[in-house]
Amino acid sequence: MLFRRFMATAATTAKTHTSDIVIIGGGPAGLTLASAIKNSPILKNLKIKLVEGGNLIEPLEKFNESPPANFMNRVVSLTPATISYLKEIKAWDHFKEERTETYDNIYAYDGITNARIQFDCPEIATMCENFNIQSGLFQRIKELNKDNVENPLEILDKTKVIEIKSDEKNKWPVLQLSTGDSIKTRLLVGCDGYNSPARKFAGIESRGWAYNRWGIVATLKYKDDAFRFPTGWQRFLTSGPLAQLPLPDNWCSLVWSTTPELADILMKLPEEKFVAMVNAGAKLAPSEMEYLYKLAAKNDETLMEEISWRLNLFNSKLKEEEYENYPLEIESIVPNSRGRFPLKLSHADTYVEERVALVGDAAHTTHPLAGQGLNMGQGDVKSLVKVLETSTERGLDIGSKFALEGYFSERYPANHVLLGIVDKIHKIYSTDSSLLVMARSLGLDAINNTPFLKDFMVSQISNK
Repeated sequence: MLFRRFMATAATTAKTHTSDIVIIGGGPAGLTLASAIKNSPILKNLKIKLVEGGNLIEPLEKFNESPPANFMNRVVSLTPATISYLKEIKAWDHFKEERTETYDNIYAYDGITNARIQFDCPEIATMCENFNIQSGLFQRIKELNKDNVENPLEILDKTKVIEIKSDEKNKWPVLQLSTGDSIKTRLLVGCDGYNSPARKFAGIESRGWAYNRWGIVATLKYKDDAFRFPTGWQRFLTSGPLAQLPLPDNWCSLVWSTTPELADILMKLPEEKFVAMVNAGAKLAPSEMEYLYKLAAKNDETLMEEISWRLNLFNSKLKEEEYENYPLEIESIVPNSRGRFPLKLSHADTYVEERVALVGDAAHTTHPLAGQGLNMGQGDVKSLVKVLETSTERGLDIGSKFALEGYFSERYPANHVLLGIVDKIHKIYSTDSSLLVMARSLGLDAINNTPFLKDFMVSQISNK
């Protein structure tokens, strides 16, 4: 049996298991790390367990066998570097590529001055559902286990980590599980998100702040009244950026960052009115949006009429060639696809301690405006696997801090710089100060007209 599930029953006798590596978290980072380790000729014989508190295996199998008719609302932008690594570990072959959308253009524009920048680059990014990523990785793990039946990767889903403590003799982490069993491990890797139990066990401080913003996500459908090449759109409103990112067949993924008060208003609107507000947010002036928010707060019956009239007036003033400076209008929304999540910045003081390594959101979280959160985690995985391979070849204890330091020294500076850049962009565009608005607009226009600067920014966005 490829995956053993340890279910707690009254008749079960608690057992203590021993492992070389335990990964907490079955998200994209955890599953990529598990796949990469078992794909490595150097590491594949290590005894690996992945612990996930939620129901993981059944939904991923269902997605693989019969994916939903509509696109899901948890969608991420994958850089070419991330896709290259997924191909390197032979996981990409198991992705459902017909549910992904690669695009070559990104338009970003100021919500006050309309200053804009356009990035053009072949395959600058690819949109992909989180479940597609996890499902593809899970299928790759199953494939790897068939080739290594004597030492398969064990996935323990529906299993929560109740407590982590140190073994009294050798100080290895010991995980107490909700099943009653425990696992003692040489190395504990936290892919367990912002509230990481692994990070807390290691006593690693995480610093940062909440943005007092919520990200609203939804799956939307463009009107089929014009042709556009797949394009990523982002309008910087003072309340937060509104991003529309392409999916196949004229669908798109919405990520609208806004204040808690406005998020509450938008989430409560009927779906038809929410779609209308998205269309308004892509074009109308801040003063008009403020008026529409007031109507939306009351779910005013005139809201749709007001938006329609204002958009028609806006469109009537556009020259024919200017229509392509804005996204197509949204026609509909996948029912019940709206969701929201709080936005924050955080960065752990270190990614490694004795017997512990942190990966992805357990080590860092960022604003979604640059679409780099998941890609940063994938970069962490690639670096950590390389360090584990080097340590193993040199005969080092892979759980020692000395063996893990190379991972921290490589990834922390790169992540720190990117976190800082994204944070500064958020702050610059969160103000309506006339001097700062003028300065940022001049800067954006200057960059847009300076090819080598744009090329540098594209290389950072795409990690090419």
